[in-house]
Amino acid sequence: MVDTPKSATLTIDDTSYELPIHSPTAGPDVLDIRKLYGQAGVFTYDPGFTSTASCESTITYIDGEEGILLHRGYPIDELAGKSHYLEVCFLLLYGYLPTAAELEEFETTITRHTMVHEQMMNFFRGFRRDAHPMAIMTGVVGAMSAFYHDSTDITDPRQREVASHRLIAKMPTIAAMAYKYTIGQPFVYPRNDLDYASNFLRMCFAVPCEEYEVNPILSRAMDRIFTLHADHEQNASTSTVRLASSSGANPFACIAAGIACLWGPAHGGANQACLEMLKEIGTPDRIPEYIARAKDKNDPFRLMGFGHRVYKNFDPRAKVMKQSADEVLDLLGIEDNPVLATAKALEEAALADPYFADKKLFPNVDFYSGIILEAMGFPTSMFTPIFALSRTVGWISQWKEQLSDPAHKIGRPRQLYLGENERGYVDIESR
Repeated sequence: MVDTPKSATLTIDDTSYELPIHSPTAGPDVLDIRKLYGQAGVFTYDPGFTSTASCESTITYIDGEEGILLHRGYPIDELAGKSHYLEVCFLLLYGYLPTAAELEEFETTITRHTMVHEQMMNFFRGFRRDAHPMAIMTGVVGAMSAFYHDSTDITDPRQREVASHRLIAKMPTIAAMAYKYTIGQPFVYPRNDLDYASNFLRMCFAVPCEEYEVNPILSRAMDRIFTLHADHEQNASTSTVRLASSSGANPFACIAAGIACLWGPAHGGANQACLEMLKEIGTPDRIPEYIARAKDKNDPFRLMGFGHRVYKNFDPRAKVMKQSADEVLDLLGIEDNPVLATAKALEEAALADPYFADKKLFPNVDFYSGIILEAMGFPTSMFTPIFALSRTVGWISQWKEQLSDPAHKIGRPRQLYLGENERGYVDIESR
């Protein structure tokens, strides 16, 4: 935060109050209202906190108008195109790109933490066979605090570090186990000779009766999905992790809270909603009908996976994700999959239609990631768990940053109370 001599004057009932204005390194100036209640006895009203900066951060910057997403200053498309997920994890956690030796040490540490405690198998068996994978992940990640007591003391920097590594390493294993449990297949243990994305794919799709070879194109596509979802500033789930952390909760409880928030369809379910829309359309010949509906202001139908709430121009992650989607579809083909054929035709039709270009309704990262995951064979119920596993490093980075901030305090939003004033109690006989 850059201190400036700028300030704003707020006048209430003929009394004026000077409010400091802080200038960030990027983005709009921030009006500091921390002392407003103490000085003037009033709160501010901001449903959804969409105009409120809840913290200082040096991790991620978004400019939705210009289509910019930076991690520690690096554009997301460069990171996704030139780095890989664990390198981006290091960047988010420590603030700089690692040397070759630092990256090798970090990858080795993460790889050797991928197994989970064997007794945790019992947690999975306690769920119904048709439990949603996100329900399983929320419970199992929260239960990690019952197994890893040596990394729950948030006042110990070393324990914070160990917890960070454990969560990044074990989340793919937990997500894969949740998937295997719901389809009735045996768990597949991780292997230390595979990279992060390849290990996850193998744990999801291998079976004990035959060997499974991970295709490098699919592994690279999965790695890009992880990278492009690694962090996204102060979104709902990240804010949930920070709010849980502000109470002093252990790291596993905080990340479980983030997973629970991400489960909401308005947050983590966008690529699942996109696939469900494609299944509703059914076949490419019905696309003109649905495009006409999308243009009709009186029709509630909207094309899912086009445009973005934050990015008003274009989603900077979509270009790299489109490249991976094209590579995956070329590898696996779409001839026998009507959903993928419909997706490809819809993309072409929308990009060629001036209506969508004028309104900047371009395919976003959720459109392309949904296509890739469908092509790989994941059911839509696994889309959000994969999102959660990708976002874990972002949640942890934000959690660590908050704990290191000397100004941080327990979160306590205020309210605009519109209920009854004090009333006298009436005995039940007189009501």
